[in-house]
Amino acid sequence: MATPAAQDGRRPNFLLIVADDLGFSDIGGFGGEIQTPNLDSLGAGSGGLRMTNFHTASMCSPTRAMLLSGTDNHIAGLGQMEAWGRGRDPPVPWASRPGYEGYLNFRVAALPEILQDAGYYTAMSFERSFALLPGGASHFMYEPKKPDGTPVFAHWASLYNKNGETVDPRSFPDDYYTSDYFTGQLLEFLEEREEDPAKKEKPFFAFLAFTAPHWPLQAPQENIQKYAGVYDNGPDALRHQRLRRQVELGLLPADVQPHPVEAGSAKEWEDMTPEERQWSAKTMEVFAGMVDRMDWNIGRVLDQIKQYGEWDNTFVVFMSDNGAEGAIIEAIPMTGDVIKKAIDKAYNNDVENLGNPDSFIWYGPRWAQASTAPSRMHKGYITEGGIRCPAIIHYPPVSKVHGGGGITDIFTTVMDILPTFLDFAGIPQPGTTFRGRDVVEIKGKSWRPMLEGPATTLYDENTAIGWELFFHQAIRKGKYKAVFIPKPKGPEKWQLYDVEKDMGEIHDLAEQKPKVLEELVKCWLAYVAEFGVFL
Repeated sequence: MATPAAQDGRRPNFLLIVADDLGFSDIGGFGGEIQTPNLDSLGAGSGGLRMTNFHTASMCSPTRAMLLSGTDNHIAGLGQMEAWGRGRDPPVPWASRPGYEGYLNFRVAALPEILQDAGYYTAMSFERSFALLPGGASHFMYEPKKPDGTPVFAHWASLYNKNGETVDPRSFPDDYYTSDYFTGQLLEFLEEREEDPAKKEKPFFAFLAFTAPHWPLQAPQENIQKYAGVYDNGPDALRHQRLRRQVELGLLPADVQPHPVEAGSAKEWEDMTPEERQWSAKTMEVFAGMVDRMDWNIGRVLDQIKQYGEWDNTFVVFMSDNGAEGAIIEAIPMTGDVIKKAIDKAYNNDVENLGNPDSFIWYGPRWAQASTAPSRMHKGYITEGGIRCPAIIHYPPVSKVHGGGGITDIFTTVMDILPTFLDFAGIPQPGTTFRGRDVVEIKGKSWRPMLEGPATTLYDENTAIGWELFFHQAIRKGKYKAVFIPKPKGPEKWQLYDVEKDMGEIHDLAEQKPKVLEELVKCWLAYVAEFGVFL
């Protein structure tokens, strides 16, 4: 079926927006109380579609590798987080393995490269780009120094790159804030295209990858103050509120069973002192302010595209890169105590100062699981709480099948975005060669059958999809998913769930359906062999 864009001879523009550590129910259109009018209208308006069964990797850079390559992260170079890869002393055993380079390798053809070769203007990706390289850097570029002049957190230093060149952050404005500045850079690149007739003839691919709402939780006070008192009843109350709202919106079935909260050493709300509750609630207020500010910036981009008359020909995808972040950083073995002491010495985490440039905080597993519910756990886990993420599509042809503001629960993955964009742009997939080098074929599936037809599935019951990170393992085939979580995080044995009926991964079917589990474990072993997973 030809799209309207193809019928009038134009290829669609693509706008890809990625949030960092945004949980499933944080935005309004997915049941949250945070004010996100731009994202809400994107999903609920004409041409919008909310995806409730969209899956990523369990952490940030592996997801981005899958996104940009259309294949598994163990093929694309991020089989492990970059910080746990090459260059460590002593060396890790997977350091020299293909697929564990710690960067997007040359075994894959990257989405911006393919689009660029096909005549697209690529903004915030290859042709024009601006990027903050490490995760965990200050959103205000506040970097206290040690007596020797080195940053307190050198591994989270603010390293910026623009169009392939290192940028001196001292050149940034006094009111610098990551979400604002990233958006401003993208708007600048789009304006360059608008003013250059040669570039204007090209369709654009724009990639807006926020570092919000990744910790350290920081936001302008005007956004934080909008949520004063909103979270004073604690994370459990918020969890119930959001679950109820998701059912009302048709995002969840009424009989859904949420997985119980597992929070380790994090205190129950009822066991906290009034001062501890105030401090904890404030961390969630800051998180909400970050999401609020991100949505405002997304609105700036959407408005500019509309002003250029490009809106009806722009295919928009919004997604989060993994589940909400529930780690307690100060509890990380070996390094947590060092991090906490450094923060106590170099930052001001008094409740009145939270969210300001010189604060450095996260919000912990209870608030995270208020966001990931009904799913099990959060970022870092290959359970649904770590990999089932909010996603929104906006493109006029969508409304022909789904109507305005539709919802789909078809299982999809982040690997699908690359083949979907190529399909709608009329660009053939690279196959096994690209730019004179051998590459791995794309694994993801185009969403066209889902968007333009009556398709009820993209991955048939004979197709298995696997996940692995930090030796946490999962394999899904049809409605069944097998999960292996090593100790001490899990039971260190395979568990089996019917994730169509049991979204919370509560009812382990391993003993009831041993043949199903046996088949999935065989699929897992085939996945390990095909994608070179180190175990």
